[in-house]
Amino acid sequence: MTAEHEHVRVAVIGSGFGGLGAAVRLRRAGVTDFVVLERRDSVGGTWRDNSYPGCACDVPSHLYSFSFAHNPSWPRTFSGQPHIRAYLEQIADTFGLRPHIRLNFEVTQLTWDPEELHWVLEGSGGTLTADFVASATGPLSDPKVPDIPGLDTFEGRVFHSAAWDHDYDLRGKRVAVIGTGASAIQVVPAIAPEVDRLTVFQRTPPWVMPRVDRRISGAERWLHGRVPLTGALRRRLLWTIRELQVGAFTKRPNQLGLVEKLASAHMRQAIKDPELRRQLTPDYRIGCKRILLSNSYYPALARENVDVVPAGLREVRGNTLVAADGTETEVDAIVFGTGFHVTDMPIADRIKGANGTTLAEEWQDGGMQALRGCTMAGFPNLMTIIGPNTGLGNSSMILMIEAQLNYLVDYLRQLDTLGGRTAFDARPEAVTAWNDHVQDRMRRTVWNTGGCDSWYLDANGRNTTVWPGTTSEFRRVTRQLDLNEYEVLRRPDTAAPPVGSARAGSARAVRSAAASTASPQAAHTVREP
Repeated sequence: MTAEHEHVRVAVIGSGFGGLGAAVRLRRAGVTDFVVLERRDSVGGTWRDNSYPGCACDVPSHLYSFSFAHNPSWPRTFSGQPHIRAYLEQIADTFGLRPHIRLNFEVTQLTWDPEELHWVLEGSGGTLTADFVASATGPLSDPKVPDIPGLDTFEGRVFHSAAWDHDYDLRGKRVAVIGTGASAIQVVPAIAPEVDRLTVFQRTPPWVMPRVDRRISGAERWLHGRVPLTGALRRRLLWTIRELQVGAFTKRPNQLGLVEKLASAHMRQAIKDPELRRQLTPDYRIGCKRILLSNSYYPALARENVDVVPAGLREVRGNTLVAADGTETEVDAIVFGTGFHVTDMPIADRIKGANGTTLAEEWQDGGMQALRGCTMAGFPNLMTIIGPNTGLGNSSMILMIEAQLNYLVDYLRQLDTLGGRTAFDARPEAVTAWNDHVQDRMRRTVWNTGGCDSWYLDANGRNTTVWPGTTSEFRRVTRQLDLNEYEVLRRPDTAAPPVGSARAGSARAVRSAAASTASPQAAHTVREP
C-alpha cells in the first residue's frame, strides 16, 4: 500500500439515517478522525432519492427520528419526504458533520489488506484507507426493475418510483404503475387525478389499513419545543404501543385475524364493486407482507379513469403491455414500484474480505448472514448498519439503527483497549449460531407462516430481512461487543498490552497474542483463538 493515500480511523459509507447517525455517535464518543462517503451530491439517503408524488413515511414522525435529536416541529403525525429530508440536512448542520462528509464519492471497491489490517476504499473520489468501515448504504438504496421481455422496445418513458422523472409531465398521459407496494400505493392516489388513464398492475394485493394522519397543531409544536419532555413522552408512547404488537407478528399470527377484519372494512368503505373487492382482497395472513397505510389508495382505485389488472407484467410489445393473464394495455409511460435490492444488496459485490472473496460470494449459498445483524466472518473491522435480519414489520428502523450504533461505539472502544494495529473478525461458528437462533425463531412468525411471497424472503425462501423480536430485545443483544464471538487479529510488530488492561472477557485472547507474537515463525497477521 502506497503511503500517499489518506488514512482515517473510520470510514462510513452512506449519508442516510444510518450514516449520519453513525457520524453523530462517533463524534459524541470522541472519535473525530472519520469520513462519511456519499455517492450523491447531498445527504439524505433514501429520503433524498425517493421524491415521487405523495412520498411519505408510514411510521409516526416522533418515532421516526433520533432519540438524541427530537424534532418538535414535525408538521404532521406522518411526515412527508420533504420534511424528513430537511430533518436529515438539519442533523448534518446541527452536529457539525459537514466537514466529515465527502459528496459525490461512490465506493466502487472495498478490499481488506491482511498485512496492514485495514480497508482500502476505492471510488469516484479517489482512494483512501481506514482501520474500520461502517457500511450504511441501507436496503432501500438500489431500485429493482424486473427483467421484462421487450421492455427495451417500449417507445414511451420508463422510470422507477425511486428515480422519479420530474421533467416528464404525466398530465393527460396513459400511465401504468407496476406493483402495489408501499411506494405504489402513495404514487397512485397522487397521480390519478392528473393522468388520462391509469392502469395498476397488481401481482399480489396488499393489506391496507387506515392512515391516522393529521396536522400537528401549533400548540403541540410549541409545547414540544418549550418542554422537550413532552416530545420524549410522545415518542415513548408510540414505541410502547408497537412493542406490545410484536408478539402477534412473531409468536401468535392467528391473533391478527381481527386486524384483517378492520382492513377489509376499510376497503369496503371505498370499493363498492364486488368484483374489484374480490381482486383487491389478499389470500394470505395480514402482516406476512408489510401492512400498508393509506386513506386515499382505495378511493383512487375506484375512480373511473383507473383500472386494476390483477396480474403482473409479463411482456412489453412496443407501447402495449401484456399482463400474465393476457390483458393488453397501451400506455405512454411506465412507473415501476417494484422495490429494491434488499436480499441481494449490490454493495456486497464490492466488498472483498480476508479470503479474497466478495461478501456477495460468501452469501451466495446460505443467504445474507451477520452476527447480531452487524458483522461477518472473514470481513474484519467491517460493520453493516441495517444488516441482515434487522428489519422491522411494525415499528421504526431508527430504533434498530441506534441499537447498532451502540455496538459500533463499543467495538471501537474495545479496539482502543487492546491498542496497536488490531482487528476483530467474527468467528464463523458465532455467526452460524446466531443465525441458526434467528432462523429458528423465524419459523413461527407471520412472515414465514402467513402464506405470502414477500421481499423479506431471498431467492431460496429464507427470511434474511426481518428481526423476529422487539426493538428493546435487539438493543440488549447489541449493547456491547462480546470478544468471545471474535478472533483478535494483530500485526506481529504490535505488542499486546498487559492482560490486566483488557476486559476479563478478552483476557485469553490477549495472552494468546503475547505467545504468538514471540514466535519468529509468526505470520503477517496473528489470529488469536
